Amino acid sequence: MAAAQLPTVPVPVELPALGPSTYFDDTQWQVLLSIIDAVIPSIVVGSAAGENEKHHLQISQSQCNESYEYIQQVTSHPPAFEEFIEYLGARPLENQLFLGQVRRTLNSLPPHSKRQLGGLLSLLATRLGSLAATGYTTPIHEQPIRIREAILRSWQGSWFKIWPVLANSILTLTRLCWAQTDHHFRQLNGYIDYPRHYRPGPAFDFGFMQFGEGSEPETVETDVVIVGSGCGGAVCAKVLAEAGHRVVVVDKGYYFPPSQLPMRLDAGQEYLYEAKGRIQSVDNSISILAGSCWGGGGTINWSVSLHPQGYVRQEWADQGLEFFTTAEFQHCLDRVCAVMGVSDAHIKHNYGARAILEDAKPCPQNTGGAEHRCGHCGMGCGSAEKKGTAVSWLPAAAKAGAQFIEGFNVSKVLFDDSDGTKQAIGVFGKWTSRDEHGQVHTPESSRIQRSVYVKAKKVIVACGTLQSPLLLMRSGLKNPHIGRHLYVHPVGMVNAAFDDVVKGWEGGIITSVCTSFENLDGKGHGVKIETSAMTPNLVIFGHPWHSSLQWKLDILRYRQMNNFIAVARDRDTGRVYPSPDDGQPVIAYTPSDFDRAHILAGQVAIAKLCYIRGATEIWPFVAGVPSFVRRRPQQRRRSSAATTDAETAAAADGKSDDEGDDYDIDNIDQGINDPDFAAWLRVLEAADNRPPLTLYGSAHQMGTCRMSAREADGVVDPRGRVWGAGNLFVADASVFPSASGVNPMITIMGIADWIARNVSKELRRAK
Repeated sequence: MAAAQLPTVPVPVELPALGPSTYFDDTQWQVLLSIIDAVIPSIVVGSAAGENEKHHLQISQSQCNESYEYIQQVTSHPPAFEEFIEYLGARPLENQLFLGQVRRTLNSLPPHSKRQLGGLLSLLATRLGSLAATGYTTPIHEQPIRIREAILRSWQGSWFKIWPVLANSILTLTRLCWAQTDHHFRQLNGYIDYPRHYRPGPAFDFGFMQFGEGSEPETVETDVVIVGSGCGGAVCAKVLAEAGHRVVVVDKGYYFPPSQLPMRLDAGQEYLYEAKGRIQSVDNSISILAGSCWGGGGTINWSVSLHPQGYVRQEWADQGLEFFTTAEFQHCLDRVCAVMGVSDAHIKHNYGARAILEDAKPCPQNTGGAEHRCGHCGMGCGSAEKKGTAVSWLPAAAKAGAQFIEGFNVSKVLFDDSDGTKQAIGVFGKWTSRDEHGQVHTPESSRIQRSVYVKAKKVIVACGTLQSPLLLMRSGLKNPHIGRHLYVHPVGMVNAAFDDVVKGWEGGIITSVCTSFENLDGKGHGVKIETSAMTPNLVIFGHPWHSSLQWKLDILRYRQMNNFIAVARDRDTGRVYPSPDDGQPVIAYTPSDFDRAHILAGQVAIAKLCYIRGATEIWPFVAGVPSFVRRRPQQRRRSSAATTDAETAAAADGKSDDEGDDYDIDNIDQGINDPDFAAWLRVLEAADNRPPLTLYGSAHQMGTCRMSAREADGVVDPRGRVWGAGNLFVADASVFPSASGVNPMITIMGIADWIARNVSKELRRAK
C-alpha cells in the first residue's frame, strides 16, 4: 500500500462565523471606517480619483513618478509600474477579508473597551464634538481623506491623552488587519505563511477524554489534576506520570496537529493566543501576547532555551529562596534541557541574527539537534522539530499513563475545610466538545457541553501568569499578593532595511542574543537585544506611520527589513485582575521611567548595530523620532550648499567628482562617526518615550503568584505550595520572585520539575 502523501502546505483551519456587530450603531461604524480608511487609503493620481476625495487620496503625477523612482532605488526587486499603481490604489475597505477581520477583532474586545470606543465615535459624529477633537465643525466621516489623514497626525502628537490613545488604537487595528489580509503585500514581498519546503511532522493521538450529553455533572477521579498544558503543566505531567501517579491534564485550549501548523495569521490569533492575541493594558501602553492552546506557550514560543543567569538566581536566593543557587536547581534545568535536546551546535543564523552576532552569543534551541530554519513558530511549528510541550513532554506523559481533557474551562478549585484547614480536593469547570467533524470553529452552543468535577489528591495550577491568579481568586483565596508583582519584560522595537534581500521570516527566529546591556544599573536590570519573528502581525502593526503614502512605500521594502527588540528585565511591576464584565484578565501595567530608559538605551544600541551592518534606513518605534536614512558619500557631497575651490578646479580640469580630493571627508565612508548618524542618534537618545505616544509589547509575563520564603511576602512557598491551602500548588511563570531576564521557558520548566518531584514525594509518603 502506498504511503499517504503529506500536504505541501498546512491544512487550513476554518475561522468561526462572525458574530453580531450591534455594539456600534450605523453612524459609529461610519465614523470608525472613515478613520480606518485614512490610515491605509486608496492612493491615486489626481485625474484617476475624479471628484471622490472621500474614497481616494489624490497625489500628483510627479509625486507618483517620484515615489516609483524611489522604490526602484531602494528595493532589490521593484514591482512593475502597473503593479505599483495597483498596490497604491488598493483600498482595504473594498476587501471583504479585511472588513471581516476588523469586525472579528472588534468583536473580541472586552465590553468596557467597546463602550469607550463607541462613546468617542459618537462624539466625533457631532459638530461640537468634531470641533473639539479635530478643529473642524464638519464631522470627520464627512471630510475628504486628506483631511482625515491630517487629523490622525495631529492626534498622534496631542497633549490630550485620549486622542493619541484613539489614534494608536485605530492605527494598530488597521495595520494588523491589513497585514493579515492584503494579497498585494504578500505578492510583492514574496511572503508566505509557512516555511518553504514545508513538510509536516507526525501528530500524536492524545486520546482526549470524551463525555456524553447529560444534565448532571460528570466526575473524574485521579491522584493529580493539572490545570494547564503549557511549559509548567506539561513538565509536571511527565514527571508525575512517570513516577507512577495517576495524572489528568486539563486545558481550555484545543490540540492542533503539525499538519495544521503554522496557521495563517488570522487563524493563529483566533486559536493559539489568550484573548485571541488582543490584550492591551488598561492605559493601552503595552500589547500582551500569551499562549492559550494545547501546549500553551510551548506551542507558540520561538525555541529559545536560556538558563536563568547567576545574578538573578542570587537575587532570588537573597530573598530566602536558597534553592535557586543550589546544584539541585541546576540539575532541574539540565534535565528539562536534555528532554528537548537543547543545543546551539546546529544553529544557522539568518540575516538579523548575524547583524547582532558581533557583540552576541548563540542561543541554544529546543530542537533536538535539528537546524530548524522555521521563522513561523509563533503560529505553531509544523515540522515538529521544535520539541515543545505538545511534541515532547505531553506525549511522554501520555505514554506513562496520563490522561487529558481539552476544551475544559476550569471555573474554580474545590476545597474541603471540614478539619478547620483549607485542603484542595479537585477542580470544577465546563467541558466543550469538538463538533461531529472534529472541528472547533462551530458555535459552542451546537456542541456537547458538560459540567465536570475532577477529584484529586493534589491540584497543580499552571494556567500562566495571567490566568493562574484569576483562578485562585475565583476559588475564594484572599492572599493580597495574588495578581500583583506582574513583570512583563517590556519590549521596544526597531525596524531596519538593508540593501540585501533579508526575508526575515525565513530561518531561525532568535539564534543569537546580545547581553552587553543587560546590567545597566549594576543590579541586574537592563535589556537584551534579540531579533524578532518577522511574521507581519508582529512587525507591521507597529511600523511608524507618519502618512499613508510613506507607510505604503516603506512596507514595499518588507523583504529587505529585519525587526530587532530590546527586551527589558523590568524592575517595576503592575498587576492583573478580573474584568467585572466577563472575568477575563485586565492588565494594569505601564512601563516605568526607569525601565523605559533602559529600553531606549537598547534601541540606541540596536540602531548602531544596524548601521554597522549597513542598514539603509532605521525606524525606531519611538514617537517623534524620524527614521534615519543613510546617505551615500556622493549624496552627502551633492547636498552641500557650496562648491569648494577644489571641486571647481577639478571641474575645470574635466575631472569627475570621484577624481577629486580623495581625502575629502565627505568622499569616504566614515562608519559609526558619520555626522548625519551621530546627529540622529542624539535625537533618539533625547526622545520622550512615554506612553501613550510610544507603545510597547510583551511576550513574557511573570510574578503574579510569586514564590516567597514567608507567607506575608508571596503566594506560594519554596516548594510551590499555595500558602494557606493544603494540596494546592502553582507551577508556571507566575511563581517567579521577579523578572527572569531571559526568555522564561527553561526557568518555568526547571521550577516545575522541582515542584512536581516534591508533589510526588508527598503522594508517596501519604500511601
